[in-house]
Amino acid sequence: MISTKGRYAIRVITDIAEQGRNARVPLGDVARRQDMSEKYLQRIAKSLVEAGLLAGRGGRGGGYALARPAKDITAFEVIRAAEGSLASVACLERGAAPCERAQECKALRLWSGLDKITRSYLEGITVEDLIAENSEGKE
Repeated sequence: MISTKGRYAIRVITDIAEQGRNARVPLGDVARRQDMSEKYLQRIAKSLVEAGLLAGRGGRGGGYALARPAKDITAFEVIRAAEGSLASVACLERGAAPCERAQECKALRLWSGLDKITRSYLEGITVEDLIAENSEGKE
């Protein structure tokens, strides 16, 4: 399940993307438009900067901008940056210790398949796609 942090990360990055590729967007503006806590958004923005999805600059004229074009940022990257992991079960998380039961686990193929489908789906949707879908829905 995607947490609030993952859902908010999508809202933050699409909001910033809608302001234009080179626009520096203050987080307070995003918080007001999205009706979110600015303090909470700071933690999300930090994760997105660390993942190379946003670039931040402080001071006058500062704010956040996309680090790459919206067409090159996938929903998978955004959610993974916020969530840390999208593995359906702990044994499939990156860096997880090998499961002692993997050889006889009847459900491992199920969980591996679910992870592949989830990743494939989310990698097939870009921030640009999300913005376009939102624009089409407003007309």
